[in-house]
Amino acid sequence: MVNLAVSLSGMKLDNPVIPASGTFGFGYEFSRFYDINILGSIALKGTTEEKRFGNPTPRIAECEAGLINSVGLQNPGVDEVISNELKKLAKVYKKQVIANVSGFSVEEYARTCEKMDREEQIGIIEVNVSCPNVHNGGMSFGTDTKAVSSVVKAVKEVTKKPIYIKLSPNVTDITEIAKACEASGADGISLINTLLGMRISLKTKKPVIANIMGGFSGPAIFPVALRMVYQVYEAVNLPLIGIGGVSSAEDVIEMMLAGATAVEVGAANLVEPYACKNIIEQLPETALKYGINNLTDIIGGAHNG
Repeated sequence: MVNLAVSLSGMKLDNPVIPASGTFGFGYEFSRFYDINILGSIALKGTTEEKRFGNPTPRIAECEAGLINSVGLQNPGVDEVISNELKKLAKVYKKQVIANVSGFSVEEYARTCEKMDREEQIGIIEVNVSCPNVHNGGMSFGTDTKAVSSVVKAVKEVTKKPIYIKLSPNVTDITEIAKACEASGADGISLINTLLGMRISLKTKKPVIANIMGGFSGPAIFPVALRMVYQVYEAVNLPLIGIGGVSSAEDVIEMMLAGATAVEVGAANLVEPYACKNIIEQLPETALKYGINNLTDIIGGAHNG
């Protein structure tokens, strides 16, 4: 019997598989397909302080081994998420979930996280720092150590629950950003968010996406995500959630060997609604195939020797 259980900052998960934010709605939508209580947890759709309609369409462009999206954080706003979406989820999912928070100023991050922190359903708050800082010329919070530190410090002042910072891969050295998060009080790191990509239509000879560029995700980015998880594991002493191109039980084990305690599955959910369920069901057999009896034993295993 393989022990699949892991723990993220005191939040116990039956297994390390978590649907990634933005690929699983608010969770309850998938309950029509299967019992979602099989999931380790759920990373909720990215939430901002105010309601957002998102970016103009087209928002999606397909690629050989992934997709590019520029949805633009469409969501009903934090108050509606708390009063409506969380209640719907509670009817079909009995575990704690991970709130994913975005913002366009330090103050907005803090206010939204403070509200999420009060909710019993929320076990961890995942802070997406890939958003543009409207007070600093639009530069992403996650590309500057000072900017990300200011977000972490502000959020930690108004919350009691574990704060995980979701890092952008679109930086020169992701370990420097991770170190800044740790120094500022972050409880964990989620990585990576999407890479920046684009497609051009040969018919129209123009960019496919209205926003020109968007976030590139899917199996093609797995080696990049794995490399960054490996690097950050060596740079900080924080639990990591590995994200990026995960689509199989083998990928989960590989991410954990690189240093992840848990793993989020993203684009695979958009191709196969049963992706997370299939991975969880295949994990015990896959683990035994490689002589693994307890998943916690392999976290960071690739760094030994």
